[in-house]
Amino acid sequence: EGSLRCDANINLHIPQPDGSVAATPIVEIKNLNSIRGVVRALEYESQKQYREFLQTGQRLRPGAKITVGWDDARGVTVLQRRKEEAEDYRYFPEPDLVPVVVDAAWLERVRAAVGELPAQQRVRLTEQYGLSDYDARVLTRQGRQLVAYFEEAARQSGDAKAAANWVTNQVLATLNERQQTIIAFPLSPAALAELIREVARTGLPRQRAMEVYARMLEQGCTASEALEQLGIKVVGDVEQLRELVRRAIQANPKAVADFRKGKTRAADAIKGAVMRETKGMARMEIVQQLVAEELRQAPEGP
Repeated sequence: EGSLRCDANINLHIPQPDGSVAATPIVEIKNLNSIRGVVRALEYESQKQYREFLQTGQRLRPGAKITVGWDDARGVTVLQRRKEEAEDYRYFPEPDLVPVVVDAAWLERVRAAVGELPAQQRVRLTEQYGLSDYDARVLTRQGRQLVAYFEEAARQSGDAKAAANWVTNQVLATLNERQQTIIAFPLSPAALAELIREVARTGLPRQRAMEVYARMLEQGCTASEALEQLGIKVVGDVEQLRELVRRAIQANPKAVADFRKGKTRAADAIKGAVMRETKGMARMEIVQQLVAEELRQAPEGP
């Protein structure tokens, strides 16, 4: 087609008074499309390099290279990039990109569209709900939908720490086992919140709480319905439990004697007897309190 497109490389070797020769940095000239353009560009760049050498004394260094573009209309070279290391030789200006003007209104629109970032979420979860940094990180790593699920369960249950414990442990374990996302999880935040409230109200032991959770998953029922189906009834009546504690003390004189000798772990035998009698359905915090009271009041043995 009779067209020409080429690059040219130039540097000067300038004799020095001591007989040595000083080499200037190599410059690659791009965007040359005519013989006349090549001549003009080389003449301009050679004069420019000589002036810069006289001013700065800059010399050729191993691996160093400069790339310029030739502006034929202005008759000058324009810096595009400098190469100091091999990996540097890949960045250059793009003249066709329009300027991006970032004003406050645009920035706010972008922030609103992006929403809360994970780092911001972690800080908010720890400050607003009192979560540990670990729990906050586990939640945020799973994405916004799981965070939203937790927040709704926390709001409806009134116990953010219990909600975080259930979500980061049982709920995530179920999702991993079923290879589901929180969108497909069968228990709504309201259902989990009800379970949390029932556990707090009744003092349901963890093992039995897990049975209720499993039944809710299987049957799609509420916590109260699962408790009824499983026949779980927590023993929380203080006087009923006190009577069971007294029986256990009477049946375990050695534990009482050991307790009086300062062996506080002997009280565990009494607690264990009560829990066996109630099939694990006694409220442990009440049992612990009653065992401590009754052991202090127990009569001396023979």
